[in-house]
Order: sequence, then C-alpha cells, then structure tokens
Amino acid sequence: MAAASQETHASAVRPRSYQDESYLHGFLGTVGDLQKDGVLQDVFLEVEGRRFPCHRLVLSAASPYFRAMFTSDMAESRQKTVVLQGLAEDMFGEILSYIYSGTLHVSMDTVQPLYQAADLLQLDYMRDTCSSYMAMNVERSTCVDLYKFADVFSVDIVMKSCLKWKARLFTEVASSEEFCSLGVNELTEIISHDELDVKEETTVWEAVVRWVQHSRKDRLRHLPSILPHIRFNLLTSDNMAAILGHPLVRENHGISEVIRHVVQKGKPNLKPRLGMTKEMVLLYHRNLTSNELLFMTPREGKYISCSYKAEVLPHITDVTVTSDNNIYILSRNRESNYSSQLSLLMYNHVGNVWEHAGMSSVSRWLRLDNDLEYDEHLVEVDGILYYLAAEVMEHSGSVWMRKYNRHTDQWQECSHLQVGASSYMDYSEALACSSHLYFLTCSEVHCYDPSNDHWCNRTPSPEPVLDIYTAVTMGTEIFCTDIHFTQTMVYDTDSDYWQKLSSWSNPGNRDICVPSLFVLENQLHIWLPCYSGGEHVNEEYLLYVYDRSADAWRDLKASLPDKEYYWYGCQCPVARIYEPYLKGAQKHITSYACQR
Repeated sequence: MAAASQETHASAVRPRSYQDESYLHGFLGTVGDLQKDGVLQDVFLEVEGRRFPCHRLVLSAASPYFRAMFTSDMAESRQKTVVLQGLAEDMFGEILSYIYSGTLHVSMDTVQPLYQAADLLQLDYMRDTCSSYMAMNVERSTCVDLYKFADVFSVDIVMKSCLKWKARLFTEVASSEEFCSLGVNELTEIISHDELDVKEETTVWEAVVRWVQHSRKDRLRHLPSILPHIRFNLLTSDNMAAILGHPLVRENHGISEVIRHVVQKGKPNLKPRLGMTKEMVLLYHRNLTSNELLFMTPREGKYISCSYKAEVLPHITDVTVTSDNNIYILSRNRESNYSSQLSLLMYNHVGNVWEHAGMSSVSRWLRLDNDLEYDEHLVEVDGILYYLAAEVMEHSGSVWMRKYNRHTDQWQECSHLQVGASSYMDYSEALACSSHLYFLTCSEVHCYDPSNDHWCNRTPSPEPVLDIYTAVTMGTEIFCTDIHFTQTMVYDTDSDYWQKLSSWSNPGNRDICVPSLFVLENQLHIWLPCYSGGEHVNEEYLLYVYDRSADAWRDLKASLPDKEYYWYGCQCPVARIYEPYLKGAQKHITSYACQR
C-alpha cells in the first residue's frame, strides 16, 4: 500500500523548467566587463586605421554580418585583424558600445551615419531605432535633409513623416525653391496627401503649374500623370473654367483632353484636404421616425442638424472616429439582446449618408451569453479596429476582445482580460492612447500592448472617480469624470501618474445628467445636459472648456436648439467635416446660429 502511495506521489510530481532572470540580465554586463578589461579578446577590427579588440563570439551573436564573416570559409575567419570598409571610426566605437552593453545613444548629428553602419552590419534593432528617431524628429528645419537620406536608403517611416510635414506646410513649401527641385514622384506623393493644408484645391493646381513652368520643356510630358492627383471634384465650375483657359492648358490640346477625361471619369469619393475641413462635434437626437445628428463648432456658434431615417441609423452602441477620419458606429438591431446581430456602419462624407462598413459582423466570431449584460466598445489603435465586450458583474468581470483583420475580413481573438473583484463595473471605458489600448473601471487601469497581445496592470486612481462615466484621450493623457461631473482626474500614460483637476463650480446648483468629454482644437471640453428647479423642470445644455494654465473650467456661453441631445459611448465624437458635403448632399438639414 505504501509502495502504491509512493508511486502515485512520484507520478504526480512533474518536472519543471526554471529560468534565472538575474543570470539573463547579468550576462551582458559580464560580457561588457570582459571587453573593458581586455580579457579573452581574439580579433581586431580595424576602422580608418584604428584597431578595436573584440570577441568573435560576441560579434557573431550580435550581427548576422559578423556571423557570416567568422563562421564561413572567408579569409576574414582566419585573420587576426579584419579591416572594415565604409565605416567611420567614431561611429564604429558607438556601435561596439551598443553590442557590448545593449544601450544606444542617438542624436540628430549621429543618427544618419549610425543608420548607415547598422544597415551595413545588419543590426536590426539599431536600424529600427534610428528610423523611429528620425521619424519623430522631422520638423521644418530637418524635413528636406531627412527626406533625401530616407529616399536613398528607402526608409519608409521617415519618408512618410517628411511627406506629412510637407503636406502640413504645403503653401510655404510650394512657394520655395526646394519645391521646384522635386522629382515627379515626390511631387505626386505630396499632392496626393489627404493632410494637405490648403483652403482651396486651386492652390494645388497653381503649385503644379509653377513646378512645370520651372523646366517646361522637360516637365510638360509628366503633366498627364500628375493631373489625376488634383481633386477636380472639389473645384467650382468657375475654377474649372479658369483652369481650362490657362495658357498651359489652352496651348496644349492633349493636356486639356486629359483634364476633361479626369473630370468625366470622376473620383467623387476623393476626400477634401485637411485645410478644407473643420473639426466638428457630433451630437445625437432620436425620435420614433428619424434620427438627427447635430454637427457643431461651438466657438463659432455654428450648428448644422441633419436628419436620417430611423432604420438607417438604428440603436447606437458605440462610435469611434479613426485616425484617417472615418466615423464608425457599432449598433445592434434589438436593444439588450446580445444574441442579435452587431452591425458596423460607416459615414460617407461625400453623400452625408450612413452605409454598411463592408465588414463581417463580429457576432459571427463572438458568442456572448444572452442572459448577461455587457459594456461594448469600439476602439481604433494604429489603424486597427478593436471590439471589446465587458461583462458587468458586481464582484468581478471579464473582457473579451476581437480585432478586425482587413485582409481576411475576420475578427480575430485577442488576449482575454480578467477584471479584479474590487472593480465594480457599472461603467467601463476603453480608449486608445500612444499605440496602446486602455481599459478603465472605477478602481483599475489595464493597458493592452497590440505588438505582443498582452495586458498589464497600471496604477489605479489614488482617489477613484465613482463610476467613471466619460473619458477622452489628449496626447499621452486620459481625462475622465463621473456621471455628475463632481470629480475630474487626468492620467499620464507615460509616467503612470494620476492628478486631480479643479472641480466645476456648478452655478445654480444644477443636476447633471450624462455629461460627455471631448477634445476640440486640442482643448478639453465637456458637454453638460443639466436641469434646475428639481424634477427636471428646466432643461438646458452647457459647454465648458478646460483652461489648464488656470486649472479652471470656462463657460463657452454657447447654447443649442431646444432638443434632447446626447451621445452613446464615453465621449462625444469629433471629426473633420467638409461643410459643402454636409450641406449639399442632405435635404433634411437645418442650420442654427445660437448664442446665449
């Protein structure tokens, strides 16, 4: 019997693997000490006449370039001193420092030669780090130089960042000598950019004419390939007549035919440029027969209301505005029935209509318990849409998440999140910030890293906001407040630090109902439906903006049409709207100019 017991015990004890974290972290430090002390070095690398003593093993482990050199039949594998060409002495010293320590020092003075060296020696981390550093530091003074470098080495992330800068500064760039020296490919890339900061498309046409006239004989032949990148659909009939009458067009029959062909062929869905659009806040009003969206710019006192049929814009679960200015609405056909079909609608700016987004329903890939209640969220992180379903329970909760794969038209499962028992989830919020996704409850903060499909815990608020009701991201910070706007907090995602903001003074002792935070023109705002007189007798809407320098909320003195406006989700959506599309494509539209 004892033998049987011992046998059972032995079979229950399974072998395990252990990992010594201190050994892993200390190993590189030990290798670095060997290099500093000049111990066990077995090869010299000579760069511009200077000899660097090194270890073949360490170099081979760090770089495929050196691995091939020292493990093949190349002559260098047998030489005591190896001469390296195409490298600068000071840069190679920095590279060796990185290989032996894992630490890389980068500045604008060294980033380009470091990238070149890393590219030659196949040091991927160093090359990627230099690329990211250049992309983050593109500005007016560095844009031209960085673009030329990135073009030679095909560093896409830097080229895109430079083009974005040139787009934002297009009017200035188009009048510079540098603009006339652009190649045809770079020119077409710039004028194809959605973020061109121009008020009228005629500015783009005039810039192209200037570029052609600079070297007319050589460049006129490129004009037919350039013209399709001008958004003729955004031009008035008078502007089109002026272009067709321009000497450059009038004197070249082939060019005028190309323009007429481009116009007739038409690309009506080409987006307006950034400079033509205006940031507007969207609010929602629903009745039995129709739904109404209010597009507003409160500082200008401008409010444009558009009506849509109730069946076109059904019950809204959540909304998100993506980085490329697409507006998505997540909706269900039947309220509080989680077995019903989830739909994704996308706003068509040109027609001012809501259309099916052309994505498979997440309902096909996610099965929720119809007897439970969920908070549902739609969030975009770096161009990818995420759907979250948070199970609402009193003592604990779970969050299921899917991300949309455009290539396969499927919603792929992501890492599951278990919310602690201390986190009562009457309200939960999900937001994107700094390429991460954050899930907040009244007592917990969780951060999701898409690059490795991993959730981690962050510091909760030291003074938890009771039932976080509305939250919004601005820069690297997340602002949130409760349903009565009694306590507002800001969380810095970089430093993992919370700070309490000044409270609202609440003039007239109003009762607040469903407030919504939003960021407009890079300033924090809050939309406050409120009542005074008790029993919801006097209803009014207030708009406040947060003055950070004074830590105070300022009344914008703006009022709205007398309807019950609100929004689903944790914030009022803000999108860039092209007013001619808004006004020209919708019959049921009303413009207001209200001031209180």
